[in-house]
Amino acid sequence: MKKFLTVSLSFLITCASIAQIGVKAQVQSNGFVVEKNNAATPVKDQARTGTCWSFSTTSLLESQFLKNFNNGALDLSEMFTVYNIYIEKAKNYVMRQGATQFNQGGLGHDVVRSVSLYGAMPESAFTGLKEGERAFNHTKAVVVLKEFLDNLLKSKPVNQNWLQDYKKLLNDAIGTPPSEFEYNGKKYTPKTFASEVLKYNSNEYVNITSFTHHPYNAPFILEVPDNFSNGSYYNIPLSDMIQLVKNAVNKGYTILWDADVSNSGFVTNSGLALFVNIADKESGEPVTADMKELDWNVALRQQYFENLTTQDDHLMHITGIERSKEGKEFFIVKNSWGQGGPYKGYMNVSTAYFAMNTVSMVVPKAAFDNGMLLKLGIR
Repeated sequence: MKKFLTVSLSFLITCASIAQIGVKAQVQSNGFVVEKNNAATPVKDQARTGTCWSFSTTSLLESQFLKNFNNGALDLSEMFTVYNIYIEKAKNYVMRQGATQFNQGGLGHDVVRSVSLYGAMPESAFTGLKEGERAFNHTKAVVVLKEFLDNLLKSKPVNQNWLQDYKKLLNDAIGTPPSEFEYNGKKYTPKTFASEVLKYNSNEYVNITSFTHHPYNAPFILEVPDNFSNGSYYNIPLSDMIQLVKNAVNKGYTILWDADVSNSGFVTNSGLALFVNIADKESGEPVTADMKELDWNVALRQQYFENLTTQDDHLMHITGIERSKEGKEFFIVKNSWGQGGPYKGYMNVSTAYFAMNTVSMVVPKAAFDNGMLLKLGIR
């Protein structure tokens, strides 16, 4: 994501090594009382890429696998999905004659759709790292890919074999995914792996948002730059969205969270996200979980979205709920910036910050109560 790349560079950490997949997200308490924390795989590092959408949503799929099946954890390849979405973006860019965005960003529904269309594979089959590389870096790759497409569009009709040449550049940048691979002694294609091992069904996930410029309890195409594929999101009242997250987590489900992290209350080094204006605080005042937050409401949330204060900077993975020393409620959020910070790559997000800065979510359908599904017309 363009804005996220600018914000996150100061927080980059060397790519974490994934030694063994765990079945429980471990978050240091440090005064927090954990009420519920659901199974999650280890924190990874997206490094110098804008592919948080793939890391976070892949983490959601891994957690859902852990919940659904009692036969170990999966370490899925984020970059296999990124590879396929780069191809989708190129086709979209050419068809729209360059009058659209082409960058590294995306949204959670892109992963849900990609696995359904192209399948999935384990990290061991495709890392997306070339030989000798230790951390992801797509900074140059996306420039090269866009330059190719822009040059292609300078003359019409375009070369009918352009996609073949584009894929060569993409393969040079992040590698070539295998058409088949071995996993636990058996050969799979990406599609057979998704169906037989992951047992994937895209209909198990629902896109959710909450804004007032569209009717509630109906879908609309979310107007953010990274929604290049025009994904629809069900629009629900803010109070319903907050309660949906709480209910889902308490039922044992995790959630893909798309939010703004460039606002001053998101403090990575403290592991906290609060609805406060750090610039207004006295110099040197520590950021603490129980510090007073600003008042929030639906109208202000909408104003921030429409004046571009709130943008879809970054996607993360909500795994649990906890309370501070004074009883303030927080969501436990798994990030993809490596295991830095006081909570080893996790953030503690207050309800107020969540309410004001959430752009969209992907929620397992099984986490909804029947009344909400009926209201939204989801079967």
